[in-house]
Amino acid sequence: MKNKLIIEEFLKKYPSIEQDIDKNRIDIKVLSNIYNDYILYRDTYENQANFISNILRSHNKVHSVKSRVKDPERLIEKVIRKTQNRKEKYGEDFQFSVENYKNEINDLIGIRAIHIFKQEWEIIHEFILNTWTVMEITANVRDGDDTRRFEELGIQIKSRKSGYRSVHYLIEFYPTSQKVIAEIQVRTIFEEGYGEIDHQLRYSHKQIPEILASNLLLFNRIAGSADEMASLINLLNKNWCEMEEKYKNIIAEKEKEIVRLKEKL
Repeated sequence: MKNKLIIEEFLKKYPSIEQDIDKNRIDIKVLSNIYNDYILYRDTYENQANFISNILRSHNKVHSVKSRVKDPERLIEKVIRKTQNRKEKYGEDFQFSVENYKNEINDLIGIRAIHIFKQEWEIIHEFILNTWTVMEITANVRDGDDTRRFEELGIQIKSRKSGYRSVHYLIEFYPTSQKVIAEIQVRTIFEEGYGEIDHQLRYSHKQIPEILASNLLLFNRIAGSADEMASLINLLNKNWCEMEEKYKNIIAEKEKEIVRLKEKL
């Protein structure tokens, strides 16, 4: 990680972004100031990411947790890329600055909470709502997914052509007098596997070749089916255990009754 933004190297790494800098009249010096400011806070963000992660790990339905803080160059790339969007939102005079980037870029801290069975999501959802102040929730789904529960809970739904599935939470908290925003992503093990492969492919290609895209969608269907199968097995296991316990209790009661009748005889 560089301690200073070297703009020439940055533009070689992201060549297509230079036109966005020119189009939106972005000051290179301001980008350097944001980069330098973020470097100062990065260790603090690492500590806060670990703090959130440990709270999530304490939940018995969370299988595993991953965390990261945004790479400084990726932050600058996103600042440039999001400037046009913010101009549309706030007006043509808007520019990112040291004062506003922490509130406008909401994934400086990213946490991934992974669970095993689909039906466990709602328990984790309640835990997040009861633990932090949640600013926004988005359910990323594939076309054709059952979204009724998300709709009942008033959760924003975003259909993803790629088949990416994950529920994203923007949370805010105050570890000091300064507000911190973090993104928590909640998904199953199968959604995580698909998401990781999809992510690597999209960062390896400017545009995914058709043969890869079609096989990626096939893999998405297989991962989705595996998710459903795992949930069904979990439900069957739960029902089986309940029936087993019920029959054990019935047999125990009958044995007690036999003993009682023998004593009377």
